[in-house]
Amino acid sequence: MKADPTGVRTGTLYLDGDRAIAEGAMAAGCRFFAGYPITPSTECAEHISERFPEVGGIFIQMEDEIASIAAIIGASWGGARSMTVTSGPGISLMMENIGLAAMLETPCVVANVQRGGPSTGLPTMVGQADVMQARWGSHGDYEIIAYAPQSPQEAFDFTVKAFNMAEKYRTPVIVLLDECVGHMVEKVVIPPADAIELEPRRLTDAAKDEYLPYAYGDDLVPDMAIAGMGYRFHVTGLTHDERGYPDMSVRCQEWLVPRLVAKIRENADDIVDFDEEDTDGADVVVLSFGISGRVSRMAIDLAREKGIKVGFFRLRAIWPFPEKRIAELAKKIKAFVVVEINLGQIFYEVQRCAAGRCETLLSPHAGGGVHDPEDILKVIEKGAKVK
Repeated sequence: MKADPTGVRTGTLYLDGDRAIAEGAMAAGCRFFAGYPITPSTECAEHISERFPEVGGIFIQMEDEIASIAAIIGASWGGARSMTVTSGPGISLMMENIGLAAMLETPCVVANVQRGGPSTGLPTMVGQADVMQARWGSHGDYEIIAYAPQSPQEAFDFTVKAFNMAEKYRTPVIVLLDECVGHMVEKVVIPPADAIELEPRRLTDAAKDEYLPYAYGDDLVPDMAIAGMGYRFHVTGLTHDERGYPDMSVRCQEWLVPRLVAKIRENADDIVDFDEEDTDGADVVVLSFGISGRVSRMAIDLAREKGIKVGFFRLRAIWPFPEKRIAELAKKIKAFVVVEINLGQIFYEVQRCAAGRCETLLSPHAGGGVHDPEDILKVIEKGAKVK
């Protein structure tokens, strides 16, 4: 399936990350957006509101974030590729319905432009403290896919990828950028529409009297019917059987929920995404994501000037987490140094996967700004001294 070229911009543009998300969504076929203005993501919604008439899309400013996520879930079941964008308090309000989307197996995309928190916090300033919320924010067992761009170019690219993964695995996908990436302006190269491969929706071809909306095959992902196709089906957030009907039994819970988890975990090798540089022979590996990854490179250069053997590992997808590769690296190095604009979240994932094979050290930042590379350097130096 190729991208629809109607109204989609191509070529070299200069965009901030928020607007790059908007252009990525349109290139990915998004034609329904519901949202509520919230700093620092508002530019994305504003840009989509201006551009959607050119691509035949529908933009709705909802009364709040809860209504926004509910609207995109409904639009997806109506056949549209849909998304919303928010930040901080807004993503907290959306979490219940993100869990609903996971339970209903609804393909949709949510972008969270992170800011300093908690609560109202620092509305216009950077943070990266929503990474665990992205994974665990809704109640119950489910898996999530989340991408962390470090540039406007990646904001575009990862938004396209998010829509593809949402369709492939019938799941909500989160684009988890930060205020710095959302507001920085850089060159973004948008390829021609015929060069953008899009994952088609998994539409059923079953006979209308034989369709079971939650029956699945070897890949654990059911085919979907949408409203207006003539199929009769039931959609509910309650534990449901293969017909979609509520079934309040332990048997049904054990049939349904482990599959929701397994369809992501068992396909993790297809989803996990990272950059790895100069880790062979390294004593220390700096692990980071988003804007913190860019700042970390400065600290790595300073460390190498001092003769420290240091590699770099950048998360492109935060969830699912690259557990296998972290465990492999932990056998070969003295220490991981985790750099993130929070007081320790991904740090604990790295520590878990390293499982004591090497040290795991944190270079934290409470938010509102980025790290001083010299502060990261001090932690790298500490790691290099590990026996």
